[in-house]
Amino acid sequence: MDVAVLGPALLDPFAPAPHGSWSGNGVRVRRRRGTHREHAAVCTPRFCAHRDGDALTVEHDLTPDELSDDLAVLLTEELGATGVLRGQPDFESVFTGIVRSTIEGGMSAWLRFYRNSLNALESGNAQFAPIHQRAAELITGRRVLDLGSCFGFFPLRLSRNGFDVTATDLSAPTMDLLARVSPKLHRPVRTITCDAAAVPLPDAAADTVTALHLLEHLDADAGNTVLGEALRLARRRVIVAVPFEDEPQACYGHVRRFDTAELHRLGERLGRTHGVTAAVDEYHGGWLVLDRN
Repeated sequence: MDVAVLGPALLDPFAPAPHGSWSGNGVRVRRRRGTHREHAAVCTPRFCAHRDGDALTVEHDLTPDELSDDLAVLLTEELGATGVLRGQPDFESVFTGIVRSTIEGGMSAWLRFYRNSLNALESGNAQFAPIHQRAAELITGRRVLDLGSCFGFFPLRLSRNGFDVTATDLSAPTMDLLARVSPKLHRPVRTITCDAAAVPLPDAAADTVTALHLLEHLDADAGNTVLGEALRLARRRVIVAVPFEDEPQACYGHVRRFDTAELHRLGERLGRTHGVTAAVDEYHGGWLVLDRN
């Protein structure tokens, strides 16, 4: 899973938006014109935000060149601890609003966002870049199924490198966005809107199944179900990556924390119940790789 998601709020990435502004789900985002002056309840170097009851207004001064997946990191650093964002729905709405208010036209805005993000990820300059690089190195076979794909940057990376890849996510708007953007990027990706715990594909549908930064969004029982489903779908290997956090990042929708001991426990249990070999490693977070014997 990429850093930000368009999930529970069911945001429409292509909803009409006046030039320089975007509104949805009680959130209004405007691109600032002119110099910044401190005037809101919360003012940071790049954002001004205030609430009026349940309504949230955010102003920003980001430029088209700054639209990328690392926007999630900037939002977290500047607004995450202020309390102005009430959970993941506000975070997602502000994220979407920044993209749409910075460039006029839905497709133009998202294409710029995707190209910037892919350039940063594939050049190694994005925060998530080492995770994608490591996951790509661990893949075996040519057919890959990615669970919890969100924006689908990892499937797009694999498509560029000649893999036969399918992206899945619970969010229909996000899968629609990926399906519409991927042909324009000349990186074909199949998309399926589904729960990662119930993917409508046959057993052994892929050589490798990936779940990158997905399990931290799920409680233990749901996570175990997803791991079982991943093993059903994988002919050869399952690759799991999770962040190591002191506390789950609520603004990202994280509900569970991991460490190497927990990954070892998961691997040992799956080895007993599914007859797989488990390997645990630490690299920009934790890794659990499950191989069929």
